Amino acid sequence: MTVAGKAASATGLHHVGMSVADLDTALAFWEAFLGVRARWRTLLDRPYLGKHVGYPGVTIKAAFIDLPGGNTLELLDYQVADREQNSDRTANPGNVHLCLQVDDAAVAWRKAVDAGATPIVPEGPIDIDGGPNKGARAAYLRIHDGITLEFYQPAKPGAAA
Repeated sequence: MTVAGKAASATGLHHVGMSVADLDTALAFWEAFLGVRARWRTLLDRPYLGKHVGYPGVTIKAAFIDLPGGNTLELLDYQVADREQNSDRTANPGNVHLCLQVDDAAVAWRKAVDAGATPIVPEGPIDIDGGPNKGARAAYLRIHDGITLEFYQPAKPGAAA
């Protein structure tokens, strides 16, 4: 797509947003897991917002938390009456997960479980045994509201050969 003769292109990741059922519950997990406090917490109720998100007159409890690598996690607790809980099944269309690269998947997995995450594989991270990520380790966990969190520990150099 072009706009005024210029090719539209992404220039980077600004933030990852997650709609949550309860902002305090979501913050309890993320602050405990990441070891940082929310950078910003507010009640959003500006007229542009309702138009932007498709809920005229909406109010949203929101918080921004800094993620490793310079990105931001935006937690949004929409204050509307007709919210529905999505299924936490990873295979469902529309399911989205956040993958964080980690130095040690087992340590990150344990920290997430201690902060309240539910592991998909109770034994912890699994070894990737084929494909371009052979030698890496990964783990899926469920956190608040059925959201999936993944950890990815890259393979040691030469392991994918």
